[in-house]
Amino acid sequence: MKKPIITAVVDALPHTVPFVGPEQMERQRGRPFRARLGANESAFGPSPKAEAAIVAAARETWKYCDPENHDLRAAVARLHRVGIENVVIGEGIDGLLGLAVKIAADPGTPVVTSDGAYPTFNFHVAVQGARLVKVPFRDDREDLDALLAAAVREQARVLYVSNPNNPMGSWWPAKELERLIQALPAGLLLLLDEAYCDTAPGDSVPAIDSANPQVLRLRTFSKAYGLAGARIGYAVGEAGLIANFEKVRNHYGINRTGQIAALAAVEDQPHLAAAVAAIARSRERIAQIARASGLEPLPSATNFVAVDCGRDGNFAKSVLDELIARDVFVRKPAAPGLDRCIRISCGLDHELDILAEVLPAALDAARKAT
Repeated sequence: MKKPIITAVVDALPHTVPFVGPEQMERQRGRPFRARLGANESAFGPSPKAEAAIVAAARETWKYCDPENHDLRAAVARLHRVGIENVVIGEGIDGLLGLAVKIAADPGTPVVTSDGAYPTFNFHVAVQGARLVKVPFRDDREDLDALLAAAVREQARVLYVSNPNNPMGSWWPAKELERLIQALPAGLLLLLDEAYCDTAPGDSVPAIDSANPQVLRLRTFSKAYGLAGARIGYAVGEAGLIANFEKVRNHYGINRTGQIAALAAVEDQPHLAAAVAAIARSRERIAQIARASGLEPLPSATNFVAVDCGRDGNFAKSVLDELIARDVFVRKPAAPGLDRCIRISCGLDHELDILAEVLPAALDAARKAT
């Protein structure tokens, strides 16, 4: 039987995915994790109002979603004091990144990002057939000056920056992002991934300028809002830029229950504030646990803490493996220089108790192995 013809771009792609999920790891291991501290979800859960909305919506799952995402777009627009025409809803930030690359980057054109930044973005660039240009981190932060210089040098079409950053938890103050925005050359689109902005200091988030067609602000309900499983994100930008998403998005791709849950969540800002406070307490507990074992937690504005294991990437990988062997799911950066760290997501008290219990033994085993 003859095989179908596939595109050269797809044929050249590796048979890999950006992440291996904890569920797949549990299937491979044959047992569940005791502490799920690797996916940067929010174990503190969504708003009770969102939970109630999900239960009520379940009875009408037979209905399609609203393909315009109208009510959720309107609520997000009110939250950010922009027009509904400045908002697009997507399948998490992940889905919106893929659409943004499709809109702005032709096959073969340069796209600039940081070496070690969000790998799913790199995945979308590869699928589009665009050319990825990576810039090293500097002092555990994305190097804004070097990123801009690379974008100018390469005549890039897209520049990706996350603030706060994943996987290191670092951040830039708003004034530095504003300086970058003012210096953008003509023809360059800045994708500013702000997945973790709800847990960041207030002075790290620039004001939204919905009249600037060169900046797309990307936000999510997966982190502090506690709705990772609903796969809901949004982007805010200039109306003409946002209108292009209507040409390429999957109009029925946002599930109805997720729409309703996100609407209830965005309208419950007191719960968001409580979740952010719980995340801050959890960050501090992770830092204490790390220090008690002689490790160095890095400052974080996110819902995770990057922990410097004090040696090279091989040692950090060994620590990671030993934690996983003890049923604690964590992850680590892969890029050189960053790979000395493991990344531990904020979690509930009983999960952090387990981490505190097993980390010393995991470190001892890693030291013996390396």
